[in-house]
Amino acid sequence: MRAAVVGHVEWVRFAQVDAVPAQGEIVTAADTWEEPAGGGAVAAGELVRLGAEVDFFVAVGNDELGRRTHEALESLGCRVHAATRDEPQRRALTYVDEDGERTITLMGDKLHPHGGDPLPWAELAGADAVYFSAGDPDALRAARQAHALVATARELPTLVEAQVPLDALVRSGRDPSEAYEPGLLDPEPYMIVSTTGRDGGSYVVAGEEETFDAVDLPGPLVDAYGAGDSFAAGLTFAFGSGRAPEDAVAFAAKCGAVAMTRCGAHGNR
Repeated sequence: MRAAVVGHVEWVRFAQVDAVPAQGEIVTAADTWEEPAGGGAVAAGELVRLGAEVDFFVAVGNDELGRRTHEALESLGCRVHAATRDEPQRRALTYVDEDGERTITLMGDKLHPHGGDPLPWAELAGADAVYFSAGDPDALRAARQAHALVATARELPTLVEAQVPLDALVRSGRDPSEAYEPGLLDPEPYMIVSTTGRDGGSYVVAGEEETFDAVDLPGPLVDAYGAGDSFAAGLTFAFGSGRAPEDAVAFAAKCGAVAMTRCGAHGNR
């Protein structure tokens, strides 16, 4: 299957700690590492692991860290189509505590691709599915060339402006910044999925709401980082494979569960 991600990447330093430090507290990390992460990079890596041929349309910074980010993305196994912005690469610090929960601090503006960037947008016409995690309206319109298009509600203003039909909109039912009310998008997405972490979630198709359960973890809980974006990548893969909504959500839930047994964004630790 051919899949693509149109989105963003952050260079993330992870720190494993017993607990996130309180105000004024000093803690010692049991382990630290760095890797390309953020929603777009997590989804691209997950789609590669699922066996798809993946193109990643992204933007990186013009500094040494931007160059390292580009190289690290290629090492994940995807074809990287990157525009270079005249600013530093966005970074982040992520604490992972003993409960596997992640706490993230972002540094710098989100860098994302524009439809006007000289990238091979026409190749998206041959994609079975695209996941959109960030970009301008023209980049989203280019993504719509694919057979199936899944997008995150984090980019709702862009989705509203672009006015393209979505096969699925994915949102966190626990994050107020991802709230969605019917009628905000025209046309309305074919399916709207709301996740609630370890409690499963719900989805709406043609006005009918169904719930789904979380999947038992296939191993010990290690790290919740990237579970939501792995879910979205799994949903994208399932739609690209022609699965029905119920089967697509079940497959995506398994991807989210597996992600919680990995360390960091890609499980390379």
